[in-house]
Amino acid sequence: MRDSLSQRLPYWIGGAVLFGLVFVALFAPWLAPFPIEQVDLVNELSPPGGRHLLGTDENGADLLTQILYGGRVAAMVGLGTVTLCCTVGVSLGAISGYYGGVVDEVLMRIIDVLMAFPGILLAILIIALTRSPSIGAVILALSVTGWAGYARLVRGQVLSMRERPFVTAARAMGAPGWWIIGRHLLPNVMAPVIVQATFGMAGAILAEAGLSFLGLGPDGVPSWGALLDQGARYFLVSGHLALFPGLAIAATVMGINLLGDALRDRWDPRREGR
Repeated sequence: MRDSLSQRLPYWIGGAVLFGLVFVALFAPWLAPFPIEQVDLVNELSPPGGRHLLGTDENGADLLTQILYGGRVAAMVGLGTVTLCCTVGVSLGAISGYYGGVVDEVLMRIIDVLMAFPGILLAILIIALTRSPSIGAVILALSVTGWAGYARLVRGQVLSMRERPFVTAARAMGAPGWWIIGRHLLPNVMAPVIVQATFGMAGAILAEAGLSFLGLGPDGVPSWGALLDQGARYFLVSGHLALFPGLAIAATVMGINLLGDALRDRWDPRREGR
């Protein structure tokens, strides 16, 4: 049955937001109206308009330029965290679900321990131990617990498939376990993983903004969370300093979540035949 406009709209909105984020990350130096290091001391805290479309901060730096470069940080953290979490979580979850036994029991207990800790608090602890946190350190901190959800999801999917006829037939033909996992099981579990990855990317972007707001984000690069923290200090004087970074965070997270919701509804088996 052909999707209606209301069903396709979330794809368009979410896809446009994700494409826009990646586009900004790749071409921020060319899209920015000013060099990132340039300041205009004469126009400190200037309101939006004129040469500075979104205004300037307390140092006279162009806010639009900083938001565009902040999009690069958001994209790198979001994509990097999702890639690392997916790689580790999908691999361990597939091994655990297929082989079972002691391997499955040990891995599930590790996941239980990791999921018992609030992820953001553990990330704060890891970042606090790093004297000069980089983007890589933030990605690693957010991935320490992030992979557990992917592993549990894939394990459940593999458990439901490992005794199906096509897997049994491959096993009877002497195919090794790694071949069955890679050739037969993983391709059939990727749909829910992709849905999980979209929500995970939105969560990673929001978590990085939270860390930067607390002063624990990447050093030496503009971040939406750091811009929001800066704007909060001058909110009564220049509200645009907090407004525009906040809108960038909200629009990006909401757009990616819309895409995740649309993909989940699309691949929901209960939707078949409607």
